[in-house]
Amino acid sequence: MWVRVLGAGAGGGFPQWNCGCPGCRAVRDGSRPTRPRTQSSIAVSADRTTWFLLNASPDLRSQIEATPALQPRSGRESPIAAVLLTDAELDHTMGLLLLREGPGIELHASDASIETLTGGTGFLPTLERYTEVDRRRVVPGETVALGEGLSYRAFDVPTVKKKRFADGSSTDAAASDVGRVVGYRLTDTASGRVAVYLPGVQEITPAVHDELAAADVVLVDGTTWTDDEMIRLDLASKTARDMGHMAVDGPDGSLAVLAGLPAERKIYVHINNTNPMLLEDSPEYATVVARGAEIATDGLEVEV
Repeated sequence: MWVRVLGAGAGGGFPQWNCGCPGCRAVRDGSRPTRPRTQSSIAVSADRTTWFLLNASPDLRSQIEATPALQPRSGRESPIAAVLLTDAELDHTMGLLLLREGPGIELHASDASIETLTGGTGFLPTLERYTEVDRRRVVPGETVALGEGLSYRAFDVPTVKKKRFADGSSTDAAASDVGRVVGYRLTDTASGRVAVYLPGVQEITPAVHDELAAADVVLVDGTTWTDDEMIRLDLASKTARDMGHMAVDGPDGSLAVLAGLPAERKIYVHINNTNPMLLEDSPEYATVVARGAEIATDGLEVEV
């Protein structure tokens, strides 16, 4: 199984268009060693011929152009077979609109994500006016075959993040929150090797820890270094946890958890432009490397 990081940045990418934080300034003027990132997404394949996207970012067109394996080999026959969503956030779904020229989209998403994308100001009904959308229901805990040679099992990722586009029409708010954010356990059915993709997590619960501990490769949320990072930079009034993410640093941070996992590779994705570990001469970058983890860049490809 091959996993390719199409975009390693969080929403807005790196640099973010309206941000002048130290990291964004450095990537623009070249004053410190760092590299730009597009918005979060990966592609996975069992044979390097047929590929499946996990999330479809607003930067999908440029990500495809940067990845020959995802480009049509003849006519308009795309090697992209399906899209799997971890949630319904705009930075994970707007790329679906860029796929409208195709003959159809096989879309794997939880009931909660579909509810968001169809109700209120959701754009899925608009997309369906352009192309057929084959909706595949993602149920946490169920194993699903994914083409030839792969399978996935989604798992629920509890969140206190505010529900997007809520219109008050749901009759059972608790039920609609199940699967609002999911991670994916991806398995190569020939080798039994496992990768876990978890770009959004605000707490590594025992159940989530069990998923990570059973994987050979993990790709995990690296949004912020500290919980109050954006508040201290005067860029937001919310903590990372308020926005549905777990900080990297600290005794209860994700880095401490990753350091104790048996996985061969532990890779941070979904990294916000404010996170100082993006600066390759920073102590934060050195700390991550010293603890045996990696900071993803666009184009990173991993054989699992």
